[in-house]
Amino acid sequence: MKAIVLSGFSGGMGLETAKKFASNGYFVYGLDIKAPKEIIENSKYINTNLCDLESIKKAFDVIKSEVNEIDAIISMAGIYDLNSLIEMKEEDFIRIFDINVFSIYRLNKIFLPLLKKKGKIITVSSELAPLDPLPFTGLYGITKSTIEKYAYSLRMELQLLDYQVVVIRPGAVSTTLLDVSTSKLDKFTQETELYGYNAERFKKIVDNVESKKIPPSKIANLAYKIANKKKPKYIYKINRNPLLILLNILPHRFQNWIIKKILLSK
Repeated sequence: MKAIVLSGFSGGMGLETAKKFASNGYFVYGLDIKAPKEIIENSKYINTNLCDLESIKKAFDVIKSEVNEIDAIISMAGIYDLNSLIEMKEEDFIRIFDINVFSIYRLNKIFLPLLKKKGKIITVSSELAPLDPLPFTGLYGITKSTIEKYAYSLRMELQLLDYQVVVIRPGAVSTTLLDVSTSKLDKFTQETELYGYNAERFKKIVDNVESKKIPPSKIANLAYKIANKKKPKYIYKINRNPLLILLNILPHRFQNWIIKKILLSK
């Protein structure tokens, strides 16, 4: 039986991805800090702290004792934060990098010896990754941009060893992460001491950007397609927001002018 290792197993995208693979002949090893809310046949949940290298090594030992190789390493774990870069706490700044970036590095580093030749490393990024950041979403965008630079560099290296690295770049997906986005934004607008009026107006922009959501099953289907494709592309884009694309076509000074006008207008 084919097998995959999947981080973010208990999240919306992770759970749907596990179901998709498990129902189509794969065994899924799911890594997450918390257990999933439902039992999925042909899968095994392994409690794993992705911020702890030793915890990932223990998960590796468990999986290595059961299979000789895996077909894909899929990273779907991640957190969202929304705050001003000046006001946010240092520990929050570090934590989002630890989960969104360093966990992917750790997972790929530890599990590559189990990945079969021509196997896939699939990482979920964000439509924000290649775009100029909007105010207050900067840190999340920075981590996603970093992920894509890492993934491209990894692809350049691992092609020499006959592995494939692929990035899924989605827009808004209907998951608990999006709910967290809303709650983080509400908290920010209430607590910021520097951007009160601006933050309230920005909340309306975010609500519009996130209004067109797709179900996590679409991400799962895409991940499954990539895993079974002989020669996948590097980037797969899905549900991109046309307004964000149009904004980023403009020169930087016009982007800044537009955002300033919107957020400061009475």
